[in-house]
Amino acid sequence: MRYNTVIFDLDGTLLDTLDDLAAAVNHALGELGFPLRSRDEVRQFVGNGVAKLMERALPAGANPADAARALTIFKDYYTLHSKDRTAPYSGVPELLKTLRERGCKLAVVSNKFDGAVEPLMEDYFPGLLDLSAGEDEDHGVPKKPHPAMVLRVMETLGADPGTTVYVGDSDVDIETAQNAALPCISVTWGFRTRDFLTQHGAAALASTPGELLTLIE
Repeated sequence: MRYNTVIFDLDGTLLDTLDDLAAAVNHALGELGFPLRSRDEVRQFVGNGVAKLMERALPAGANPADAARALTIFKDYYTLHSKDRTAPYSGVPELLKTLRERGCKLAVVSNKFDGAVEPLMEDYFPGLLDLSAGEDEDHGVPKKPHPAMVLRVMETLGADPGTTVYVGDSDVDIETAQNAALPCISVTWGFRTRDFLTQHGAAALASTPGELLTLIE
């Protein structure tokens, strides 16, 4: 294996979470009497954590109190509805099983709030991941593209930087990998297009889990 430790992004990489994210965004906006957002708008807003997601979804001129209230409503709703329409991308569970069978250490580092990450991992990928970490800035851990979460996961796993790769679907993931001094494989089935990823510096791209496995090998 070329890489024996693989660190994945979550939303848009392992799981298609867009419909549930959009539903939670629009629930929060509706509760506050603001205009709702389209699925494609929410797709563009995702990537920098839920606080930034709601900030982008709010209309221009919304005040900090609105943003704080919207974030609370979003988190409460999403905690209860994070699995209504979410599903792994086709071929992803099989990819993870194959990597595990070949001795790879596997982890998730996500800007999704930490309390939502572990339940999703347990439900969709039980026994397939060694470690997962979500956004936890309240406890002093900066979110991606800062490399802190990735480096902490690598330390916990005892990962060798020379045989570790980061896999994600966004420009944030490309920058995160660069900041952690890791190679990045960008997947094109998620929330950003191939052209977008190329324009933002993607050096290796996979359009299917099979192609991703080949690049990891």
